[in-house]
Amino acid sequence: MNETIEPNNNVLSSSKKAKFGIFIAGACGVVVGGLYAVATPFVLPAFRRVCLPFVPATSRQVDNVFKVLNGRTGTLVDLGSGDGRIVIDAAKRGYNATGYELNPWLVWYSKITAVRERVKGNTNFYRNDLWKTDLSQYDNVVIFGVSSMMEQLESKLSNELLPGSKVVACRFPFTGWTPSQTIDEGIDSVWLYDITKVLLKQDEAHKLKTDS
Repeated sequence: MNETIEPNNNVLSSSKKAKFGIFIAGACGVVVGGLYAVATPFVLPAFRRVCLPFVPATSRQVDNVFKVLNGRTGTLVDLGSGDGRIVIDAAKRGYNATGYELNPWLVWYSKITAVRERVKGNTNFYRNDLWKTDLSQYDNVVIFGVSSMMEQLESKLSNELLPGSKVVACRFPFTGWTPSQTIDEGIDSVWLYDITKVLLKQDEAHKLKTDS
């Protein structure tokens, strides 16, 4: 006599749950992996001499930059331009604006944004190391730096920029220079430096040292 074995519903249910759990885990892995692949180029350091992770400027920070520049025109460069928002905003305000950035994904993103914002003709983005870039052609310089690089940058800017140029430092000031203007506080702080005054002060200090 053949004996009929009834299927164990509990076993089948557990098997289905296990397969469904594996599917969900796999799907989540694909989603997380995809998000990581997209986000990684924007948050990784741009491999500069001083490691600078990409931290987007806030709208308030961008506004503060142009408040201290107070309607100046001419050429403007953003050192470590990130996603290009300073350069693009500058172009909208009439500047011939340039951004230097080592992260190729951010350079690509900036160029696409400039096209979308219809300022391609007044913007340039280059994948350059700021330490190897000649800055003498620029009337206005913007830098979102870190404290460990400011002293080196002081030397580079004072050696390359021409009298009449202005420098805007965001988040961290130059410790050896006296700002012409400071606005806001905390992360939104902005310091404006007049290169003419910086050079005069350096000449005076050199003269005093020589006379002594």
